[in-house]
Amino acid sequence: MSASTYSLRANVLQSLTAIKRPDVPLWVVLRNTAAVVLPLAVGMLSGHQEAGLAVAAGALDTMFSDQPGPYRQRLWQLFLASLAAGLASLCGFLIGGDLLPITLATAAFGFFGGLLVVFGTDIARVGMTSMILLVVTAATPSSVHDAFVGAALIFAGGLLLALFSVAAWPLQRYRPERFALAAVYRGLASLAVEHAQDDDDAPALTDAMTVLQQTLLGRHHARGRAMEAFGVLLELAERLRLELVAMSNLHSAANIVTLFRADAARVLAAIADALEAAEPPEQAGRLLQTLQASERALLDEHAREDSVAAHIHALSGQLAAAVRNANWAGSRGEIRAADAELRLPRVLRGNAALATLRANLSVHSAAFRHAMRCAVCLSLALLASRIWQLPHGYWLPMTAAIVLRPDFAATFNFGLLRVVGTILGLVLTTALLHITPHDAWTHLALMALLCMAFRYLATAHYGIAVAALTGTVVIFLSFEGVNSGTAVLDRVLNTALGSGMALVAYVVWPTWERGRARAALSDMLDAYAAYLRALAYPERRDTHRETRTAVRTARTNAQASLDRMQAEPATPSGLLELANALFVNGNRLARTAMTLEALLHDCDSLPEQVEVTQFVERSAAQLHELSKALREYRSVEPAPELRHLQRALSSLLAMADDKPRAEQLVRISDRLVDNINTLAYVVGRGPQELTATRGHAGVEKRAP
Repeated sequence: MSASTYSLRANVLQSLTAIKRPDVPLWVVLRNTAAVVLPLAVGMLSGHQEAGLAVAAGALDTMFSDQPGPYRQRLWQLFLASLAAGLASLCGFLIGGDLLPITLATAAFGFFGGLLVVFGTDIARVGMTSMILLVVTAATPSSVHDAFVGAALIFAGGLLLALFSVAAWPLQRYRPERFALAAVYRGLASLAVEHAQDDDDAPALTDAMTVLQQTLLGRHHARGRAMEAFGVLLELAERLRLELVAMSNLHSAANIVTLFRADAARVLAAIADALEAAEPPEQAGRLLQTLQASERALLDEHAREDSVAAHIHALSGQLAAAVRNANWAGSRGEIRAADAELRLPRVLRGNAALATLRANLSVHSAAFRHAMRCAVCLSLALLASRIWQLPHGYWLPMTAAIVLRPDFAATFNFGLLRVVGTILGLVLTTALLHITPHDAWTHLALMALLCMAFRYLATAHYGIAVAALTGTVVIFLSFEGVNSGTAVLDRVLNTALGSGMALVAYVVWPTWERGRARAALSDMLDAYAAYLRALAYPERRDTHRETRTAVRTARTNAQASLDRMQAEPATPSGLLELANALFVNGNRLARTAMTLEALLHDCDSLPEQVEVTQFVERSAAQLHELSKALREYRSVEPAPELRHLQRALSSLLAMADDKPRAEQLVRISDRLVDNINTLAYVVGRGPQELTATRGHAGVEKRAP
């Protein structure tokens, strides 16, 4: 992450030109498009085109709630999105013709829909869907009977999309779990062949591990005979990662370690292939035999008994267990799950929904501020469209609902790309309709192609995706009798106004990340400290896993905070430099702690365990002190006693009987002190940027 200053020109260019690799599988694109197009086709054939349009609209608006995850989770999210769409539509149809009631309803939907960001991106989509359907259906107020029928059809469209999403459930019950595991094991294979000793700690692998934890152990995880094998593979993945990190820090026998890691990478990649294909890991088994032969040739002939041999033997045993359990990981698995082993770790358990909402009903909460911005901005956009009687005015509040995000960077990017994409989409659609036959079925086929492009490209480049979406909507509305060649300027004007209002709403009452970044970094240091404290007690293996997961979560949050802060204007360069230094050195500390945990897993007891525990606990306490100093904008006192403790521990370990492990502990303890002292130096520089940032932090602190 660069600590460069904000540049409007650079951000505009990056937003327009940055294209990511599409990550939506083809079958997801096809099933989502089918849920939109088929109802309309059936309606056209049966003479009930309006009903088909309503069902298609429900599927189109809930499309993005079809996200990866266990089938139960996916079904639950799609049901919530469909229900929200149906209720919002009913409200819009019933009171859309009365200005005061619909304005109040818009404010309410905007506030509560915006507040849903506290539950994550997937649930936040439910809130945005409800806002969009409310303002769109409010443009066509209906009688009570027609309102209920229309809302029911929109709800049915969402349910149809859900049915398509989980249609493979009986045949591929464990597909999401297998694919999540395969992503992690493929990431481990990449980690095994990395030679550079950087401290990024494989962010893609970190994200994949978090997804895997939530998929296998979350509230919606499956329950079946294969789930114990999945649980075992999850635990093995954690241990394999620890061993690979520990081996990357070995300085002796580099050639042997490199050769063995290359063999391990091939085994891990073969396990990933078997998991994805739901086939027995036969190729992985053959590669494992090759690895074990290399193990014997590399170690036994030289009678090595040092730490290199210990790590290689440990990694070999874990790979053998992974291959064995991969044979059971699927719907043909033969091991019954033990529910006690599949409970969600405490770090991943969410609090009760009402308690979470209550905690965020404060102006200090970023979610509350986003909710208030949504309520006010959406209401003003609706009022403006009604008072000025803008043609196709529902595009104005709809755009505001889509563009307004909890952070400045996303709001700016979505607003810019929404305007550019809308203009491109209108031009593209006009050209396509001009050169294609003027036939309903041709238009339906064209709409299907554009819908597929939108779903596939939405995560790659939002502007291009919006161009495809605009074409989809224009053709969709043409089936309702809206001339596709008219109101082009009206749509562009409403889109530009809606995007501008969203950006103004954010600037008027902002939630600048620069006032929250220190808290996120402080949480990261606290998580590291808790992890170290858990490692001070080798017998508490379950606590090791939970605190390690907490580190991963806190680090991900800190990274996201830094990315958002860098994309904001007027962020002091000193704060960016401080945050970057803390993050990079925090990664070094994490690698040291993971090396220590790998050592703990390789042996039942450590030399001089009492003294090691005291040293690690003191290190954790120093990290907590650093975290507190960072949060309170103050310098931290040096802790020379930590280095004195390390030297005393080294002297004791020099007399230990288990020389290889004692030497490892000396190296780990020395690195740990260096890591903490470096972090103390970085935190000590923090008050130098206090003047530039403290004024922004008064109301930016997060809710407790």
